[in-house]
Amino acid sequence: MLKILRSAAAIPAQDIKRARQFYEQKLGLKPGEAQPDGSVFYATGETMFFVFPSAGKASGNHTQIGLEVDDAVAAANEVRNKGVELEEYDTPDLKTENGIVQMGDGKGFWFKDTEGNLIAVMERVPSASASSSRGSTTTSR
Repeated sequence: MLKILRSAAAIPAQDIKRARQFYEQKLGLKPGEAQPDGSVFYATGETMFFVFPSAGKASGNHTQIGLEVDDAVAAANEVRNKGVELEEYDTPDLKTENGIVQMGDGKGFWFKDTEGNLIAVMERVPSASASSSRGSTTTSR
């Protein structure tokens, strides 16, 4: 079996400069290790992802990366205030209201970056069994 140390999502960018401005100015991420081709890593808590120059186009119709936050509504307001437009969905399985979807006790939203990549932002509420197995407690919101 492979001994995997960590993993990272890879997000394609037709215009790496434009993409970096989006991630750094709109989402407030700090660039990490940059590569000679313009690729850059962004740390996100205990994980990371990188944006790389690519001649290919993003599909835009499925989530490219998911980001977890403590408060999805606050995060949605923050990115909206920076000019990011949230996606709206109205299907039998998924309905957003003002860009936010309620999923059990959690919430989330989606938006596209400047390159057309679909980004999900989710507020996950751990199950009681998962919380107790980590020795933590949950509080009501």
